[in-house]
Amino acid sequence: MNLQLSDHAKVTWILVARRDGATVFSSNGRGRPLTVAHRIPHPEGRLRPRDIDTDRPGRAFDRGGYGRHAFSTEENPAERVEHEWAVHLARYLDNYRATNAYDRLVLIAPPKLLGLLRDALPTPTQRVVVAELTKDLIDPDGTEVRNRLEGVVRL
Repeated sequence: MNLQLSDHAKVTWILVARRDGATVFSSNGRGRPLTVAHRIPHPEGRLRPRDIDTDRPGRAFDRGGYGRHAFSTEENPAERVEHEWAVHLARYLDNYRATNAYDRLVLIAPPKLLGLLRDALPTPTQRVVVAELTKDLIDPDGTEVRNRLEGVVRL
């Protein structure tokens, strides 16, 4: 029996990302339970900025002698780690999209991470994003994710 395109059930991946990790849920059709497809740990996201870099900016005296201050850096360590995490997740999602692991993608993340992730996604992967939700979900399960997406996208 030949499968036609209309017979193909659309697979939707839902990425629930946080600074300390991400969970990818899979939906194989309306009314079916969401299953955990992948868990992606990111323990670096739990570190405090002072624990990320051991090298601190140098210190200098003001010309007028009114005190010391640190030389600034353009991106603080926590922002750099979050940006690298978003790039990692974008590559991860793009690699699986290229292998046809999913047809549609939903992104759920806190505002800053969602913005970084959106910017890091290659255009072909951006095209399969059907919904975004700005939310910081802690230890979500499939039921919670489905409830949060109700009225946003059909799963």
